[in-house]
Amino acid sequence: MNRKWFHLWNIGRVRSKVLDALALGRTMLLLACGSLVFFILLGAGGMAGERLDNSPLPSMKGLAASLSGGIFKELLGMEVPHLPDTREPSALSGGKVTSFVFQLLTSVNPGDPKSLLSREVPGMSADDAVLLRKGSGGAEGAPADYHPGTDAGGTDTPDAEATPAPTPGEGGGTQGTQPPEESDAPAPSPAKDTEASDTSVKRVLIYHSHPREAYNPLLSTKSDSPNSANPAKNVMLVGSFITQRLEKRGIGTLHSKMDYATEVADYNWNFSYKYSRVTVKEAMAENAGMTELIDIHRDSQRHDKTTTVIGGKSYAQVYFILGRSNKNWKKNEEFANKIHQRLEKKNPGLSRGIWGKSSGKGNNGEYNQSMSPSSVLIEVGGIDSTEAELKATSEVLADAIADLYWSSHQAEKANAQGETTAPAKSETGGDPAAQ
Repeated sequence: MNRKWFHLWNIGRVRSKVLDALALGRTMLLLACGSLVFFILLGAGGMAGERLDNSPLPSMKGLAASLSGGIFKELLGMEVPHLPDTREPSALSGGKVTSFVFQLLTSVNPGDPKSLLSREVPGMSADDAVLLRKGSGGAEGAPADYHPGTDAGGTDTPDAEATPAPTPGEGGGTQGTQPPEESDAPAPSPAKDTEASDTSVKRVLIYHSHPREAYNPLLSTKSDSPNSANPAKNVMLVGSFITQRLEKRGIGTLHSKMDYATEVADYNWNFSYKYSRVTVKEAMAENAGMTELIDIHRDSQRHDKTTTVIGGKSYAQVYFILGRSNKNWKKNEEFANKIHQRLEKKNPGLSRGIWGKSSGKGNNGEYNQSMSPSSVLIEVGGIDSTEAELKATSEVLADAIADLYWSSHQAEKANAQGETTAPAKSETGGDPAAQ
């Protein structure tokens, strides 16, 4: 026997190599199986968490919510000449990209030092607003909450002589205000059926969970927290502007002017949304066709952060707010986004985006939005917004709401007519028209 050949085919060495390969393969197989089980459990846990957890916070913080539409436009523009709009700041600038990547990797916003501390201090970030959709009006800085009683210098009481009677279609007592008649209001949207254009049928509710949120220019003050019971000087004025505009567009609108601090015994500001929920329930019970519920507030930031100039005219900017605790928040977000997109198309720069907020002082975590999928909270202007700015924004906002309402109504009407006129099938399965 050839010893050299036997040496080359040493059975012991081959056996050792085979065992090593089997051991390595077994290890890799175990790692693969373990990884598979891990990801299956992770996916199952995610689906279970989505079903059991009413808070939409995890999905609100998705990567898509952090990306600007301009990024995709500029990426396409790298291949398609002249696609990017050079008049707008680049979404791919070094500062924006660096900030985005840093926040993506660390969950710390370089522009907000609080985001670093909130990771170490329990509960500090519980009430943080979450940006869902960016607005062209700027997404730097979340909406600021209103807290009454922090500055007595900004408090005002009603003036009976200076407060006109409420306009037709507005409810909630005699503390109404009648803004000047608009001369440039568009004609009512074309609606052929009387039922749809009858403004006596109330289909939209405008109300205020924090009715005493006021504006410094209307009070002639410089307060950090202006508040007033006078509906000519607080957010009720904005509600009146919007109501009148919607009525002129042929949409029946009910405006609640309930001042809870005056009307509710043992009033507690922390129960604001509990009080306004009663208002909404009563309004919906008395008006079967009411679908849109709009809670009007104002932001607590200064003039430079709540104002924009469009076409040489100054406007109060708006925030759209959604409640995290509403398990059906996506339907409300769809409604808010339709209004937001109309503003973005016709008046870019007016909207500061759509934000999600949790429960905190003075709110119930859902802002009564579980009562209707067409419900949203809108903050109009800030503490320094002027009456002219508020009126200009109210008209544009009301037009967006009216356009959405009429487009939805016409679509529903067309679908209903299509179902009514569709030829029915005979019992034998044929078309009656063909028999």
